[in-house]
Amino acid sequence: MSEVLRLEGVTKVYNAGQPGEVQVLRGVDLAIGRGEVVALVAPSGAGKSTLLHIAGLLDAADGGRVVLDGADMTRLSGAERTRARREAVGFVYQFHHLLPEFSALENVVLPQLANGVAAAAATVRARGLLEAVGVADRAGHRPAQLSGGQQQRVAFCRGLANAPKLLLADEPTGNLDPGTSEQVFGALMGLVRETGLSALIATHNLELAARMDRVVRLEAGRVV
Repeated sequence: MSEVLRLEGVTKVYNAGQPGEVQVLRGVDLAIGRGEVVALVAPSGAGKSTLLHIAGLLDAADGGRVVLDGADMTRLSGAERTRARREAVGFVYQFHHLLPEFSALENVVLPQLANGVAAAAATVRARGLLEAVGVADRAGHRPAQLSGGQQQRVAFCRGLANAPKLLLADEPTGNLDPGTSEQVFGALMGLVRETGLSALIATHNLELAARMDRVVRLEAGRVV
C-alpha cells in the first residue's frame, strides 16, 4: 500500500529556550496508506491538534520531515505549502466553523471556487456531497437553521469539497450527543470509504476508534 502521508521524526516545541518551554512532539513517526483510515487517540493536551496541524501544513514542525503524496513538504515556501494544502488536504474540526452568512450549499461551493473550480461544476459537486450525507434538503439553509449534526455533516462536505487525498479530522463528533455522534460518524465513514480517501481522525471515543482500520496513540510526544 503506497503512502499518502509520512511523518519522520517530527518535533514541536513551544516557547523554545524560555522558562515556559513545552516540548509537545518528540520525534513522531507515522505513515498513512492510501485508502487507510487511522484513529489518533490521546488525552486532552497531549498534542493531537498540533500533530494534525503539522500533518496538514497549517503549522511547521521544528524538526523532522512531512512527506505528503510523495513530496517532501519541509523545504517548501509558504505559498507552495498553501497550494499543496489546498489541493491535497481536507479538514474537519470539532466545531463546524461554517460561514454563518452563507447557506449549506454555498459553504461547500466556496472552497472549490477558491481552488479555481467553475461555479457550475462546484455547485454540482456540492449538491452531490450534501446528498451523500443526507442533508441535500437543507442545502438552502444557513448554519443557524441546521441542527448540530446537520452542521457537522455540511462541514464534512466542505472538507471533501476539493477532493483531497488526505482528510484530517479533529474530534469531529466531540461536540455531539451519543446518538447524533453515531449517525454523523457513519456519514463520515460512508463518504471516506466511497471516495477511497485516506484519513487521520483524532477522537476520544474508543468505540468509534475501533471501527477504523488502525488505532495509534500519542504518548509522551510520540506515536505508539
